[in-house]
Amino acid sequence: MTSFIKGKFKKIIYQNLESNYLVALFKVSETDNEVINSLEKKLINVTGLINDLKLEIDYLLKGEFVMHPKYSWQFAFSSYEVVKPEGKDAILAFLQSSFVSGCGKTTAKKIVDKYGDKALDKIKEDVNNLLVIDKMTALKAMKIYNSIMEFEKNDQIIMDLTKMGFSIEDSAKILAKYILDINLIKEGNLYLLKDLFDFKKLDDIYVNNFDKESDLRCKECILNSMLQISFNEGSTYYTYDEIYKALTVLFNLNISSEKFMGYLEKLTEEGEIVVLNKRFYLTKYFMEEKIISQDLHSISKNKVKKIKDFNKKINDFEKKQKIIYNDEQKRAILSALTNNISIISGGPGTGKTTIIKAIVDLYIKENHLMKDEVLKHIALLAPTGRASKKLSLSTGLPAYTIHRFLKWHKETDTFEYDENNKIIQKLVIVDETSMIDISLMKALIVALNKNCSLVFVGDIYQLPSVGPGLVLQDMINSDLFSYIPLNIIYRQSDNSYIPFLAKDIKMQNIDEEFMFKRDDYNFIPCVDEEILSKVISSVKYALSKNINEDKMQILAPIYKGVNGIDNLNIKLQEIYNPPSFDKNEIKYGDKIFRENDKVLQLVNDSEKSVFNGDIGKIIMINKHINGKEIIQIDFDGNIVYYEKKELKNITHAYAMTIHKSQGSEFEHVIMPISKSYYNMLYNKLLYTGVSRAKTTLTLIGDPRYFTTGIQNNYSSLRKTSLQDFLLDDFAE
Repeated sequence: MTSFIKGKFKKIIYQNLESNYLVALFKVSETDNEVINSLEKKLINVTGLINDLKLEIDYLLKGEFVMHPKYSWQFAFSSYEVVKPEGKDAILAFLQSSFVSGCGKTTAKKIVDKYGDKALDKIKEDVNNLLVIDKMTALKAMKIYNSIMEFEKNDQIIMDLTKMGFSIEDSAKILAKYILDINLIKEGNLYLLKDLFDFKKLDDIYVNNFDKESDLRCKECILNSMLQISFNEGSTYYTYDEIYKALTVLFNLNISSEKFMGYLEKLTEEGEIVVLNKRFYLTKYFMEEKIISQDLHSISKNKVKKIKDFNKKINDFEKKQKIIYNDEQKRAILSALTNNISIISGGPGTGKTTIIKAIVDLYIKENHLMKDEVLKHIALLAPTGRASKKLSLSTGLPAYTIHRFLKWHKETDTFEYDENNKIIQKLVIVDETSMIDISLMKALIVALNKNCSLVFVGDIYQLPSVGPGLVLQDMINSDLFSYIPLNIIYRQSDNSYIPFLAKDIKMQNIDEEFMFKRDDYNFIPCVDEEILSKVISSVKYALSKNINEDKMQILAPIYKGVNGIDNLNIKLQEIYNPPSFDKNEIKYGDKIFRENDKVLQLVNDSEKSVFNGDIGKIIMINKHINGKEIIQIDFDGNIVYYEKKELKNITHAYAMTIHKSQGSEFEHVIMPISKSYYNMLYNKLLYTGVSRAKTTLTLIGDPRYFTTGIQNNYSSLRKTSLQDFLLDDFAE
C-alpha cells in the first residue's frame, strides 16, 4: 500500500552516482503509515532513485514500507519532491544554509524580517526586491537569487517529467543531456529523446499527455514506421502502401490517405525522407547507398594494376606454403592484385582463407614492403571480432573489426576516420562482407583513400546483414566489378560431408544422404519432446571425449520455448558450469552469471574493445569494489570489466542464435531442428548454421522440418537501390 513520509535525509549509506540509486537514513517528521508512526525515533532506512540529493532539506517521499529479507524494514520510495520551506524559521534556516550563496546569518535574518514567510516568493518574483535590504549589493543579490532559482529548477523539472510518465532515473538522464531543450520537451517534443529511449516508450508517454493525432506525432510515427520496416525486412526503401499499413498496425493511427500524403510531402520538404520513382526512402539510407555507389565509382576509375610473371610467383608461393591452388582460386588471387575493386565469394571448404593469405603475401613482395611498412599499406578487416581473429590467424598479420579500425565513438555513434580524416592503407581486404549493412559500408567507404584497392570476401549464400541493405549481393548483381565465385570444395577426409551438405542446401538439392552418418556429421532423428534430452546427451558424450564448451557450440534460431536458446543455456550451464562454493555468481534479471561462464557480447562497445558477437569467459565476480559489483570477462585475452547494470549487454553463450554466429567458426556444432522453429527455418539460415561447423556437425530433431526449411527462400525479399545507383553512376 502506498504511503508518504516527510522529513530529512540524515546519512547516505550507499549511493550509485550513475544510476542515482541510494540507501539512506531518513528522519521522519510526518507520515500516514501507522507502523512508522509507532516508531520511537522515526529514523528509518529508505531506498530509491533520487537526483542531486540534498541533506538537511525537507523531502516528501511516496512509496511502501516493506520488510526486506536481509535488511529488515525499509521505505522503498518511487517518487519524491522537495518540500518548499514554510514559516519564518524554516525560511531563515534555508537562506543561511550552504545551498544559498552570499547569504549569511545576518543577511538571512534581515530578509526574513523584511518579508516574513513570503521571503522566498519575493526573491523569486524579482531580484531587485533584495536591493532594499540594508547593506545588500547587486553582486550579493544576484548570488542569492541564482542559488534559489537553480535549487528549485532541477527538482521542479524532475517532478514535471515524472508526472508525464518518466521514471526518476529517466528524468535524471533527460536533465543531464537535454537541459537546454527542457522547455521544448515539457511542451511536447518528446521525440527529441529518441537517442535515449525506445521510441514506443516515448510514444506511449506522448499519447498519455498530448494529442495522439497531432502533426508532430503523425510525422514521427511515419518515420519510425519506415525504420521498423528496415529493421524487420532489411529494406532501404518502402512503398506508399507499406508505410501506411505499418503506421496503422504499429501506432493505431487511422488517418486519411490525403492527410497521410500531406505528411509525406511535408517530411520530404523537411529533408527527412526522399521520394524517387515511387520509392520512399529515409534520407539516411538514401544518402548512404548513393555515397557508397559514388565512392566505389571513384575508386574503380583508378589505373588498373599489372603483375608480371604471376604464374611463376604463385607457383613459388605454392611450393613454399605446400599449397596447390585450382584455376578459380588463382583467378581470385590475380583479380585481387590487379583490380581496384574485386569480389570473391565461396562457401565452406572452397579455400577463401588460403586465398587471402596468398593475396597478402604476393602484395607485400610485389610492392617490396619492409616489415615495418606492411601495416601502413594493408588493412585486414571484418565485421565481427571472431571473424577478424580468424583473418589474423590465417595471414599472420593484425586484423580488426571495422568499428575498431575506424575508431568508433559509442557516445556519439561516429567514427574518427571518415571523409575528412582518411585512412592511409592502399590494400583493404574485407572478410565476411555479407554481414555488412549499408550504414557500416558507408562508414568504411568514405574513410578510404580513392587510390586504394578493395577486396571483398564473403559468402553470398549466408544470411544477409542484420541491419538494412544487401551490399555484397547488390555489388555482384551490378556486374560492374571483378567477381570470382568459388565452387570447388575440398574434402577434409574421404568420408567428410559438412561442406557438401552446405552446398546442397544452397542449391536446394537435398536427398536422403543427409540422414547418413559420416566422419564429421550425424543427424539424430527425434520428436520435439526429445530434442532437449538428446542435446544434453550429445554434450555429455562430447565432454567424455574432452570436447568442452570452448570447442562446442549449440546453435538455434529462437530464444523462447523449451528448445529455445534461453532454456538451452540454463540446462547447458548446469552441465558445463554448475554452482560451486568456490565460484562467485551474480543474478541479473532472470539470469545467473557465474565465474567460468561462457558469455556473449550483444552490442558494440568501442571503449571496451568488444563487439556484437564476441564470445568471452567470466573469470571473476567481485561484489564489493568501491561499493560496486564488478564482473571481469576475458574476450580472447582482452580483459574487460563490467558493472552489474552493464550485464544487459551480456548473455550466456553455450547456445546462441545462428545470426550471432555469423563470422565465426566452431570446432563442433550441434543444431536442434524443432517444430517450434518452423517460422524461422529457411534456406539461408540453415546454410549459415551448417557452415559454422569446422570439424563436426550434429543435427537433432525432425528431418521433415529440415528439408522443408531448405526449400523456404523467404529471406530474399529486401528492397534496396545500391545496384540501381551503381548502374547509374557507372553509366555516366
